[in-house]
Amino acid sequence: MPQGSISICQSCGMPMGKPEDFGTNADGSKNKEYCNFCFQKGKFTDEGITMEQKIEKNVQIAVKMGWPEHNARAMAENTIPKLKRWQAK
Repeated sequence: MPQGSISICQSCGMPMGKPEDFGTNADGSKNKEYCNFCFQKGKFTDEGITMEQKIEKNVQIAVKMGWPEHNARAMAENTIPKLKRWQAK
């Protein structure tokens, strides 16, 4: 569970602690809910992606970072469906 001033991206679950971690709104201001990988200039960088595709994308990124695939998949499947972006879907 994140503590202190670290929040997590409500699209991918990435921890966001530094100003550069946060995405940007259309007016250039920082977006407090989404990370810079998911949200830029007021739009999702992967607009139209399904939750299942997002889970798969996160698994592949985690595997490239050295995570065992089964751990990465369990984490993504447990985290992503609970995030704000995917609640309305």
